[in-house]
Amino acid sequence: MNYKNPEFFYLFLLFIPMIAWYIWKQKKMGASIQFSSDMGFAKIPKSWKYYFRHSVFVLFLSSMSFLIMALARPQSSNSWQNVTTEGIDIVIALDISSSMLAMDFQPNRLEAAKDVATQFISGRPNDKIGLVVFSGESFTQCPLTTDHATVINLFHNIESGMIEDGTAIGNGLATAVSRLKESNAISRVVILLTDGENNRGEIAPVTAAELAKTFGIRVYTVGVGTMGMAPYPVQTPFGVQVRDMEVKIDEPTLQKIAATTDGKYFRATNNNSLSEIYKEIDKLEKSKMEVHEFSKKEEQYLKYAIAGALLLILGLALKTTIFRNIP
Repeated sequence: MNYKNPEFFYLFLLFIPMIAWYIWKQKKMGASIQFSSDMGFAKIPKSWKYYFRHSVFVLFLSSMSFLIMALARPQSSNSWQNVTTEGIDIVIALDISSSMLAMDFQPNRLEAAKDVATQFISGRPNDKIGLVVFSGESFTQCPLTTDHATVINLFHNIESGMIEDGTAIGNGLATAVSRLKESNAISRVVILLTDGENNRGEIAPVTAAELAKTFGIRVYTVGVGTMGMAPYPVQTPFGVQVRDMEVKIDEPTLQKIAATTDGKYFRATNNNSLSEIYKEIDKLEKSKMEVHEFSKKEEQYLKYAIAGALLLILGLALKTTIFRNIP
């Protein structure tokens, strides 16, 4: 047992003047009569109230003692439990190229990816999460942080067209690796989500994968898109029209990235399969976390506060009923 606010124990010093005042009051309130002898009173039996006449004051002191203990916030450290360590840093690298507006997902690939990713983040409260976006270029939308509300808000603000169009998978992965390489976490992970083929950027995807391997970073790659053709909004002189376009995902490269870094490749063809992929990644990473036993402090002030309140009520009740005529 230890105490969060032990300075409140100084309040016990108030007991000294309180006890002194009580003794002085008892002497002052007592009347005195002179007799030649007290032998005539020796056989008079004393009422039980005589023996318990100081009980109200003792109850008040006891009540104050318990209340002071409650203010000092006693904490128990005798409770032990096994928990997973807070040791995984995750960067989500999200493709925001124009092809992510394809409507084979509802309402489109980008919005579906954002929704599922935010659910994934909400389910990992103990991990640091970061966000990298890429299309023709790549940049860090949010560095690693435990402030998941901020990450989720930044996810909601992502839109296709924020940066030059294209698909720079290698640059996106390299940027994510640069965010994780200095991390001291037990496990460092990149979730790379794209719906296309690498056609921009200075860094080849496989080169970025080798870089991730060098730093011990695992990469889970996710190819997003249905099989065959997918409806895609196209700007025409007559406005935006939806046309079917071929889905081209460089699966061999994504599979090689995952294999190089001891990760895994997934293919998402609809909203449900994308959600299941994130659930599987969630399970895979939790299974890799080390388990430690630690002491958990529990607040114990409530029982002291209740005891103090009950003693105070009992003291007031006795003072106003049984001992009301005793000073």
